[in-house]
Amino acid sequence: MLLFLGYNCTDTGSTEDEIKIPVSKFYPASDLDNKEGWVLNEEISDEFEGTEIDTTKWFVEGQNGDYYIWKGRAPSQYASHNVVVGNGKLTLKTQWEPTYNFAKESYADGKNNDTYGVHKGKPLPVTTAAIVSKKRFLNGYMEIKSKAPHAAMTAAFWAIGFEQELDMYEQLAVPKIAKKGSIDKYTNRTAIHDWSPPSTRPTKVFGYDEILPYVTSDSFHIYGVEWGEDYLKIYRDSKFVRGFTQDELGTDWVLNNPMEIWVDSEIFKWLGIPHKEELPATFEAEYVRVWQKQSDNLLAKDKAFYGFEGPILFEENSRPLTMVPEDSEANHYQKFWLFSEGSERYLKITEGHYASGVEALQFFGYGKNDSLNVAKVTVKTPEGSLKLEAGEYTLSMKVWLDQGRITDSIHVSLMNPKADLVFSGLKKLPRKEWLTIEQKISRIAVSAKDDGMIIEIRKEDLPETKAAKLYIDDIEIKKN
Repeated sequence: MLLFLGYNCTDTGSTEDEIKIPVSKFYPASDLDNKEGWVLNEEISDEFEGTEIDTTKWFVEGQNGDYYIWKGRAPSQYASHNVVVGNGKLTLKTQWEPTYNFAKESYADGKNNDTYGVHKGKPLPVTTAAIVSKKRFLNGYMEIKSKAPHAAMTAAFWAIGFEQELDMYEQLAVPKIAKKGSIDKYTNRTAIHDWSPPSTRPTKVFGYDEILPYVTSDSFHIYGVEWGEDYLKIYRDSKFVRGFTQDELGTDWVLNNPMEIWVDSEIFKWLGIPHKEELPATFEAEYVRVWQKQSDNLLAKDKAFYGFEGPILFEENSRPLTMVPEDSEANHYQKFWLFSEGSERYLKITEGHYASGVEALQFFGYGKNDSLNVAKVTVKTPEGSLKLEAGEYTLSMKVWLDQGRITDSIHVSLMNPKADLVFSGLKKLPRKEWLTIEQKISRIAVSAKDDGMIIEIRKEDLPETKAAKLYIDDIEIKKN
């Protein structure tokens, strides 16, 4: 079932003249005057110039025999030779290839369990293509100028991150089976999926289908999505189409962590399979562009981690090829906050009470017949999480203090070079509201390779019994 949420919108039908709207690689088609202050993220954006895909920006599924997460939605399989760049365009081909060496395995997709290259026990030798950005980003404006394949193959422009998926669009120009509420040749579908464990289907928490005044394979159109901290806005051919906010979804708002972009084509078997006669077919894109807004928060790139939403990314290391969005295990690419022994009883990352996102660090406190049974409770970042130059800074965090006997201090240490900060006088602060507290830092040297942050609540600062709980969220560092 689709959830129809958000702003009212008027007719956004395109005409041929609107398709030829002025376009700038520097700003979104819907904000050519750049009133919002967008800056192009060149690590992910691509004009597809030259004669081959830029592998410094894109992972090509199947290249050198390597596949990331999956080999495609069976019975079709991704093949790297179907990724073509030329004449200023990216072309993802879908082909009928009886001689292709399909993987001797199946892919389980919900109730479907299909073998690559086989459909209902008969050969269906369909190869297709996918590219994935090598870098992730947090919040921004994503735009593509594209045309769907004229076949029973999808065109998809989507993104995934830790426990989340955003389908900027899914299109299918030639479905073979009509199903109520599904995609047809006039549909542009936007959806959000929650992959937090247990990631059982259905995973969709938001969906919006725009009914277009054209068939998606007929001509190129511009599709944009603005992903904010607590909102999403959908655009087509520079016109605003639909929007919704975190307040409407509550904790179903899952778009809190950095994401990577996918551009791919698949078989949706439940809507029919492509016929040999309609192949080859091509999904074409003139560009993919991502813009972001500048921030004076030096932790902005890792804002999700310092807001307790998910892992910190070490993108100098490659993503494990088997890592899926629901993976919550630390590895060389993603790492998590580390809790000291004995702290788990008092400290936890909790969903549902937050300054932003959907999670915060909670100190649970204790009752009248209890006390802190360790000298301190501690949570720290993985080593290498901080990369600061020498200089003068301000470290701030948001806190929520419950009514009652609260700790008077929160201690924060930076690891190397070492700096100890004390946020004291908490007992005098207002209760039951989010407040910003801050301290100055003077760093005489650049961060060492093992630099990071430690947060402590100490027994010496707490009442002997009946300590009130508190929450910490949105840690920031700014240069003075």
